[in-house]
Amino acid sequence: MRTLDRSKFQKTVPLKAARVFDNKNISKIRSALERSKDALQQDRLGSVHSDPDPERAKAGKKCILLRPEVVANPQEPSGAETNGCGVHPAWPYSPTVTELVQQQLIETVPFSLQLDYAYWTYHDIISAILPEEAQDEIPSGFSQVGHVAHLNLRDEYLQYKKLIAEILMDKNAGVKTVINKIDDVGEENEFRTFRYEVLAGPDDLNVVISEENCTFKFDYSKVYWNTRLNTEHQRMVSLFKEGEAVCDVMAGIGPFAVPAGKKSVFVWANDLNPDSHASLDDAVARNKVADYVRPFNEDGRKFIKTATAELARIDHSVKIMSKSSKRDSKTAKPQVLRTLHQPRTFQHFVLNLPASALTFLPSFIGLYPAALRSELPEYFEMPLVHVYCFSTKSDDNVAEGVQICEEIGGQIGYAGMRFGKVDEDGEGAVEVFDVRDVAPKKRMFCATFRLPREVAFRET
Repeated sequence: MRTLDRSKFQKTVPLKAARVFDNKNISKIRSALERSKDALQQDRLGSVHSDPDPERAKAGKKCILLRPEVVANPQEPSGAETNGCGVHPAWPYSPTVTELVQQQLIETVPFSLQLDYAYWTYHDIISAILPEEAQDEIPSGFSQVGHVAHLNLRDEYLQYKKLIAEILMDKNAGVKTVINKIDDVGEENEFRTFRYEVLAGPDDLNVVISEENCTFKFDYSKVYWNTRLNTEHQRMVSLFKEGEAVCDVMAGIGPFAVPAGKKSVFVWANDLNPDSHASLDDAVARNKVADYVRPFNEDGRKFIKTATAELARIDHSVKIMSKSSKRDSKTAKPQVLRTLHQPRTFQHFVLNLPASALTFLPSFIGLYPAALRSELPEYFEMPLVHVYCFSTKSDDNVAEGVQICEEIGGQIGYAGMRFGKVDEDGEGAVEVFDVRDVAPKKRMFCATFRLPREVAFRET
């Protein structure tokens, strides 16, 4: 099948059903049949159906489907030799069905169960369509971004791509458009976008998504978004404390910045992609975090230094107000509970551009020159740097961690970078967190270290 024909997925299953004489007994009878395991219990299929007799069905009468093995109607053995109770000796004996029949609450009747395309799962249908040699690894995984399902089909399945997309869209109610990626993310440009083809539905990639109680609206074809990073977004934002200042150097549309703003963290969020910046602007307004999140559209390498210098010279604070109840909202005036003052130094830098973020680290050399330090308190804590990167994968990640530490040390000109616990194992300790696998031999990591003072104060 190269063109989907839904009419081919019709099947009639002969069963027996318990005809319920009085609908008020349906719940009680169904419970009894489920306890005795006589009722048909099948995924995606309810056990209560309209009576197979059209006139009774028109009157609203119901029946309960029975398992195929349960064919006992003690009062109607159909002329077969019975065991004296009206049940053929070869039939599985069902005391519950027998008792309900004898109580004249039900009778068993033939029932033709009609299954159509709507009943079968994606896997059922695609397995029936694809030739046997193409069923080793049936494509089933996809990323969903709003109403868009994003496939990454292997070459051997491209000839079936339209079928796969159409069935996938049928079986996932929230999917309206199916696309297939036709190059690697970032292959076409530095904004981590990709070329794609539409396999089903309209070519509309303007999506609205919700993550961490925040709403984002963007054109998926013009900005970077990865639904699989939701857990990592949560983990990173959990590291930020209320009132801290965060520099999000490659902020994208704001998956770190906006949720952080929701928890009263001051975030300077930057992205070089004008479309990402526009969507970030929208997210800041949409989620009402403008008091905490400032969007920028600058080169990340420069932004690390310019944002650090500007933050040191800006006074900004936010008053945390009490919330009035609905009952007294018209008369009671909100009270100032406390005031959060934006720090003059960043407590965190986030560099989420794993393909090249390590190469941005030289921007931290001389981050606090003498002239800038003179405007700050005599002692202030160095920031934590969270830098994302790709590496190979192994069972314990030790070799990868050592290599990442060496790369960080080389980028910032500091030989003491090593595996360890930040703030426990001294200056130069790097914690390497395994984020996710991105390919059979490729893994994404996040390396966190506290910027060494010697690097931050170095004259350049």
